[in-house]
Amino acid sequence: MRVIAGELRGRRVDVPKTGAVRPTYDRVRESVFGIIDPLLDGARVLDLFAGSGALGIEALSRGAAAATFVERDSRVATVLGGNVERLGLEGRSHVVRGDAVRFLGTRVPGGPFDVVFVDPPYASSLAADALERLGGWPGLAPLAHVVVEHGEDRQLKDSYGRLVRYRARSYGDTTVDFYEVTDDEPLTRGEE
Repeated sequence: MRVIAGELRGRRVDVPKTGAVRPTYDRVRESVFGIIDPLLDGARVLDLFAGSGALGIEALSRGAAAATFVERDSRVATVLGGNVERLGLEGRSHVVRGDAVRFLGTRVPGGPFDVVFVDPPYASSLAADALERLGGWPGLAPLAHVVVEHGEDRQLKDSYGRLVRYRARSYGDTTVDFYEVTDDEPLTRGEE
């Protein structure tokens, strides 16, 4: 896999040789970054369920100031760390080995975040779990954007706390939902 655009364009991103990692297809990455590219200049990025780190690395290549990568699998995190090092991104990156959803309950290095990528295994409910946490999480910057990649068979809600979906795109068996933080306070139980 290669970086599509920016300062690292054409540079290789190693993908772990495990069935647990499903890299985002180039066509999907191109489309996603075509939509969010204006948000990246100087942005702080959080890449949850990072895998190889391709999404966060692409964001750094396109002008993001810093990225925090969260990956649970130690073997995958080792490959991710190698990508960060080989591409010379150590000074702008922080790799965290841990559970992405639990991570959202802690104080996070590198935040508050302007752009968050959520790309968990498609067969899991982790996309919705992460959005539930993110909807009330103080680690998001005002007007932050959250990009969620999931299987077409998984339906996500239009809003999660202060996160409101503003766009959804489908690419074969992949759907990408785009959420933005609103100024509205999250609904309390009973107001839904």
